[in-house]
Amino acid sequence: MPDLFSTIETPVEIVPGRKLAARAAALYIAPFDHFETKPVEELRLGFDGIAGDFHAGATRRSGGREPWYPRGTEMRNERQLSLVAADELAVVAERMGIAEIKPEWTGANLLIEGVPRLSMLPAGSLLFFKGGATIKIDGQNGPCRIAGRSIAENAGMADHEAGALVFPKAAKRLRGLVAWVEKPGTIRSGEEISVRVPEQWIYRV
Repeated sequence: MPDLFSTIETPVEIVPGRKLAARAAALYIAPFDHFETKPVEELRLGFDGIAGDFHAGATRRSGGREPWYPRGTEMRNERQLSLVAADELAVVAERMGIAEIKPEWTGANLLIEGVPRLSMLPAGSLLFFKGGATIKIDGQNGPCRIAGRSIAENAGMADHEAGALVFPKAAKRLRGLVAWVEKPGTIRSGEEISVRVPEQWIYRV
């Protein structure tokens, strides 16, 4: 069978997949009609996401992140869960000139430990939780003004609007990830995670 890549001047570099060990350091849920979350000891995951969470659902309405659809178009909900890392939040807080950013201020559901540069974990990565649940990474969670305003208010910044505006720049590629439930189950605080990073390549034509 012919090698389809043999005639390409610049060969496609394939980076092999790998496995990482991680931990669900803390869990959060948004139980009300607002995206901010609160700490919990466990999360019950179904195919619709976290039971009772603000972002639960098999589908969602499109917004500013999907300019190719009219706003409010029903689409698949690939943003069922939000994942963040403490070291990345610390960098964002320093850039914003505040002491800290708590995960719940950003609407996070999972605080992940053990994955270097969590926000750069590629789409398609799988997180296998020891208790049996599996979630799949859709991609980076783009920082927005809504989360920025929440941070500014909770951190006691004098100018909430300024905080809302600075957050998207300060948190670029440090905002964490969004994911959806591939295999339902219950996640518990402190649970071990096996992370499977897929093969990667840069698509060029």
